[in-house]
Amino acid sequence: MLTLFMAAGSSSMAPHIMLREVGADFELHPLSFARREHRSPAYLAINPDGKVPTLLVEGRPLTEVAGILFYLARRFPGAALLPDDRPEAEAQVVSWMSYLASTVHPARRAGTERAREAWQAVEARLAGRHWAVGERLSIADIHLFRLFWRYKRAAPHDLPPLPVLRAHHARMMQRSSVATTLEVEAAIGYELPG
Repeated sequence: MLTLFMAAGSSSMAPHIMLREVGADFELHPLSFARREHRSPAYLAINPDGKVPTLLVEGRPLTEVAGILFYLARRFPGAALLPDDRPEAEAQVVSWMSYLASTVHPARRAGTERAREAWQAVEARLAGRHWAVGERLSIADIHLFRLFWRYKRAAPHDLPPLPVLRAHHARMMQRSSVATTLEVEAAIGYELPG
């Protein structure tokens, strides 16, 4: 059994979507930022950094969105969320994941202008594509969706038009894994900063 420690609406949304996308059997353990449950001794014993997500795999913690998504894609190859026989395509997925984690995710904290630049760069990178890499959904799309979903909610007036990203977001919103995750997490309640 897999166990996902998460906080609704946070970065842990991407692994939550992924678990549903692959049809995994899993337990969900929501943590409250407001009650500082991510800093509790019990959780710090699992993840000393006190961050979410953490996926327990047979009791062993796996952290960081990219690592968890990559693990789940490999564990559930039937979901075809990683290119299976093309090293360059797989490297492109890793490139997207690295770019999203190192450039796009922290851009908002660097200010409105930097965030706009980052999203415009993603728009250009995604232009002419239905999905981030190849003809099918990949883990990069799940990670991208969660970041854009959050940014749209937190800073709707700061967004440039971004028609390619908005179309990608709309495609993702049609997926049952996304709809179910959003429903479950909304019921838990979002406690994210503005």
